[in-house]
Amino acid sequence: MEQKQHLGIVLLAVMLAFFIGFVFGHQVETRASQTTYSPGAPSDVNMDPVWRAWWLLDEKFVSSSSSAPLSAEERVWGIIAGLANSYNDPYTLFLPPQASKSFDEELSGAFGGVGIEIGMRDGILTVIAPLKGTPADLSGIRAGDLILEVDGISTQNMSIDDAVSTIRGEVGSSIEFTIAREGEQEFLTIEVVRDTIKVPTLDSELRSDGVFVISLYNFGGTAVDEMRNALRSFVQTGSDKLILDLRGNPGGFVDAAINTSSWFLEAGKVILIEDFGDEQERIYHRSTGRDITQDDWNIVVLVDGGSASASEIVAGALREHGKAVVMGEQTFGKGSVQELVQVTPETSLKITVAQWLTPNGITISDGGLTPDYVIELQREDIEAGRDPQMDTAVQYLLTGVFALPAAASTTDATGLEAGNDLE
Repeated sequence: MEQKQHLGIVLLAVMLAFFIGFVFGHQVETRASQTTYSPGAPSDVNMDPVWRAWWLLDEKFVSSSSSAPLSAEERVWGIIAGLANSYNDPYTLFLPPQASKSFDEELSGAFGGVGIEIGMRDGILTVIAPLKGTPADLSGIRAGDLILEVDGISTQNMSIDDAVSTIRGEVGSSIEFTIAREGEQEFLTIEVVRDTIKVPTLDSELRSDGVFVISLYNFGGTAVDEMRNALRSFVQTGSDKLILDLRGNPGGFVDAAINTSSWFLEAGKVILIEDFGDEQERIYHRSTGRDITQDDWNIVVLVDGGSASASEIVAGALREHGKAVVMGEQTFGKGSVQELVQVTPETSLKITVAQWLTPNGITISDGGLTPDYVIELQREDIEAGRDPQMDTAVQYLLTGVFALPAAASTTDATGLEAGNDLE
């Protein structure tokens, strides 16, 4: 049975919670396939240059170091990796034996690492989100940080797979990141001690002002059950004001995104569109009709640059069907589908096979989603422990008016001025 997992975000496991791409990643989904393709050499491709290069290297190459020579098998893996890289897609890659094994371990949900979700943005290794309560989170790594070096090793031209291998290490050992962060004049050096990473899923609370908050940290294996329980608690409180906080949520299983959206949408409503390009018909994924919403409910979805794939699916669907207002910051923009195909019993290819579109046909991967109201979280807010995004969402639900806290800044994506009545 296939499991769809968003790898849109590739979960750096040791560093990540889902290898992703985005992995649990990644995260939006990865389909597992055991099919082994062996149709033989393509008839319309001249493979002679490949074998000529093989023999020339075999004959002439002299190592500049004392490292052991590559085996024939390792060279074959290199050829396949180069072929995958030629597609110029950071989420299409070859997993040699060790990487394939590590990928399987990451899907178990607990592993040794620092707890950070990464992806590629403009060819630069970028933090999608640190996972709540993990060493990366506690050490001050933030969504949007650009990882320039890992333990002094440059990440330029480093694939996500290579980054995972570089960052992986023994629990209790330390690793040093060189970070470029917007607003900082100099590079930051952040040391993180590896630990066993257990991926958190959800927190919920009824605030004293009557607003119910569900903070969903990923769309992993337990997300469906935990979301059901949280919504049951919300209904039992009698509150009509809900905040679904998807900030820093890198994604996970696409089925969990469909299930979550179905709690808010009538049966048959389109949640997302799977676009395979010009050669195949689109697939429309629709609500299963668990809709529990009432006419007097008011819902805000909070997002930021760490919200990716499955998070973007849910936010886009609820907004475009008029069920929620989206506030926060531009989302990451990871809306592609990967299929995991076995090459040999020990190796596999992760191949991008489709793109996700919102119900209105907006491509998620094309820069992410822009909230109805863009509320920027400033460094001063973080250092002072303020959360103007949450505060603004709460005030909106309590008053029906969009009004920013004095210290916050915003871009009004809808054309309304801050302080205007939104009703």
